[in-house]
Amino acid sequence: MTTAVEHVDVLIVGAGLSGIGAACHLRRAFPRRTFLLLESRATLGGTWDLFRYPGVRSDSDMYTLGYRFKPWLGDSSIADGGAILDYLRETATEHDIDRHIRYGHQVRRAEWSSADNRWTVHAERTDTGEIVTLTAGFLFSCSGYYRYGEGYTPEFAGTERFAGPIVHPQFWPEDLDCAGKKVVLIGSGATAVTLGPALTEQGAHVTMVQRSPSYIISAPARDGLALAARRVLPARVAYAVARVENVAVSTAFYQLSRRYPEGMRKRIRGWQERWLPTGYDIDTHFTPRYDPWDQRLCLAPNGDFFRAIRDGTLEVVTDRIETFTAHGLTLASGATLEADIVVTATGLNLLAFGGLELVVDGKPVMLSASMAYKAMMLSDVPNFAYVIGYTNASWTLKADLVSEYVVRLLKHMDEHGYVRCAPVRDPEVGAESLFVNFNPGYVRRAANLFPIQGDRAPWRLRMNYLRDLVTLRYGSLADRAMRFERARRSEPVATRD
Repeated sequence: MTTAVEHVDVLIVGAGLSGIGAACHLRRAFPRRTFLLLESRATLGGTWDLFRYPGVRSDSDMYTLGYRFKPWLGDSSIADGGAILDYLRETATEHDIDRHIRYGHQVRRAEWSSADNRWTVHAERTDTGEIVTLTAGFLFSCSGYYRYGEGYTPEFAGTERFAGPIVHPQFWPEDLDCAGKKVVLIGSGATAVTLGPALTEQGAHVTMVQRSPSYIISAPARDGLALAARRVLPARVAYAVARVENVAVSTAFYQLSRRYPEGMRKRIRGWQERWLPTGYDIDTHFTPRYDPWDQRLCLAPNGDFFRAIRDGTLEVVTDRIETFTAHGLTLASGATLEADIVVTATGLNLLAFGGLELVVDGKPVMLSASMAYKAMMLSDVPNFAYVIGYTNASWTLKADLVSEYVVRLLKHMDEHGYVRCAPVRDPEVGAESLFVNFNPGYVRRAANLFPIQGDRAPWRLRMNYLRDLVTLRYGSLADRAMRFERARRSEPVATRD
């Protein structure tokens, strides 16, 4: 006797921000459709459960990082990690998602069969090593884009000589005591900008060492308009108002930065002159070589990063590390820094689709040769979608749109009797890197591991929520690139409604 393989209509990979949201959209649209979420970790939350370093928080406002269908009711616009995790747990409970999650299941391989019109998915149990096999009609990857098992740390000479702990924020020890300690914080990105003031609040003296600066701006921790709207309007209406406000502000800031980079450089510098002590060396420590939004801007809620500098508890040093010593660092300039603890906020390692290996009709899918369709599907890969959020706005804005599109796609297939759909690549469409206009180090190191994009719609990646809103929420599902097929016909059928 053989044991029947479990089958579901939709299989979601990942139970973080994207996966929980995708499950809620499916649950609301298809109450009777079967689905499962496979999560490699022991609990839901993804990023917001993994990261435990001091001060961990959102780097987007919660009115856009929150789901469209569930109002954020917290007082803070920029929320701490614990509050975000509570929001995710509450969402999962309200929509009865919890019982559909299989924890400790690391998805390794997914094989599509056109003969059977289904995916066969192999997942490894992280507790026993057992391989679990399921089948699904549609596969939805919501696993984010970085490697949970390791962060990125460059090779530094002399680390073996350092007497104190060297800590990466991705693996923060619960018992690490920084009170009264000299902490050297290596890095200049969002994690370092978050950690710096948080560690000073714990009583540490922090020296942030950066090879080159990033753009850092202050943002209100509380949204006055959102809180005022909540006092006079129903919660959902007030949330919608706050969401529109924050989308408009962030979109305008991004577009101005791309179109008038020199003007925005001057504007940001003017803000920093007001936030920093008189005479502070902004040119050295806060003036990047790149234009605003070539990399993501770092937010300092209520200017906490700048306040720590003014208070004398946080120092910024722009230099290169020559070597670690027993009691600190020696820099390329010859300067030395004493340290009891070194924190390497040096970045992430990216991982496409959680390391999932895709196979279509016996042929492995080469991601670097696959073209992204509407930045949410892959060329010639049937019944598959994925979420990769915006680099210039809240991740959830894109996640919500992709989930809504998948719901529309599944309804369209039901209505017309289609069993599979796949975007078919046009050989005349030119190809380029998926992240061509976004160049932080972690992206440059791994860009060749991700799909490519095309030089025209619908293959071109657009980091523009308002344009995607029209295309993904209201645009036609049947275009020249998308092929739909029925079960009993081998030739493509017409795609027009």
